[in-house]
Amino acid sequence: MSIVLQILLLVIGFCMLIKGADFFVEGTSGIARKFGIPQLVIGLTIVAMGTSAPEAAVSITAAMKGSADITIGNIVGSNILNVLIILGITAVITTLTVAHSTVRIEIPFMIGISILLLVLGLDHTVHFWDGVILVILFILYLTYLFRMAKKNPEEENATNRELPIWKAVAGAVIGLILIVVGSDVTVDAATAIAAFCGMSDRFIGLTIVALGTSLPELFTSVTAARKGNAAIAIGNIVGSNIFNILFVVGLSALIVPIPFAAAFRFDMLVAIGAGILLFLCCLRNHKLGRWAGLLMLGSYAAYFCAIL
Repeated sequence: MSIVLQILLLVIGFCMLIKGADFFVEGTSGIARKFGIPQLVIGLTIVAMGTSAPEAAVSITAAMKGSADITIGNIVGSNILNVLIILGITAVITTLTVAHSTVRIEIPFMIGISILLLVLGLDHTVHFWDGVILVILFILYLTYLFRMAKKNPEEENATNRELPIWKAVAGAVIGLILIVVGSDVTVDAATAIAAFCGMSDRFIGLTIVALGTSLPELFTSVTAARKGNAAIAIGNIVGSNIFNILFVVGLSALIVPIPFAAAFRFDMLVAIGAGILLFLCCLRNHKLGRWAGLLMLGSYAAYFCAIL
């Protein structure tokens, strides 16, 4: 099959993932509202999972198809790209205000579980019991989010468009189908392109696939910044990175052991370093300014040159 067709299929797969995540989030949020679940809780759980759905679908599909380097590469690459590129671009557009709890708890937690994933991968495999540890931490993280929601209640947004229950269910089902099919198309096309161009699965997972599955986070953060709602951007990215490691890698490892190549140790160190850089940039005045954004973009450029 020609490389042009594979590139077209990759683009189609990305589009299916993005629209599928959008439909899934809107549909499941509509269902949750019908059952009286608070909007803040919906945002902290369903929406956060929705933006990580492309990573989850692609990583699990890749693991089951034996493309393990795409599984780990997608997650590690997405986490690096989320911090250095997405937050970098957003911070260049506007200064980002960082919540106290994000600096004090969530960013250090993101760094901690990144170190944990590196340690779990030292034996070259993320095993079933490693997945159990990650999923338990994921449940504890959800518990923390629910407690935060209770401590910091917000008014319900009356402008939210209420969907009829049948539309909400249809949207959730259609979104899930698009995510599953889109992930299958994306993994097959990405693997074919890597083979055709002589690129490793690791490289294409860290770059092309990571960028494609991070598009929901990119659109969310940049749109929020342009609309003056910049405060949500960092929470969106940090939350997504936590979900990627605990939920996506954890769930993937419960399904099938995930090989962790030695080359990924360098990438994990970069992901940890990106988290530390974010923490240091926010530590002084709980803001992420333009200079920090430029520093992050420069750091990603250096990393990209290193893995070429």
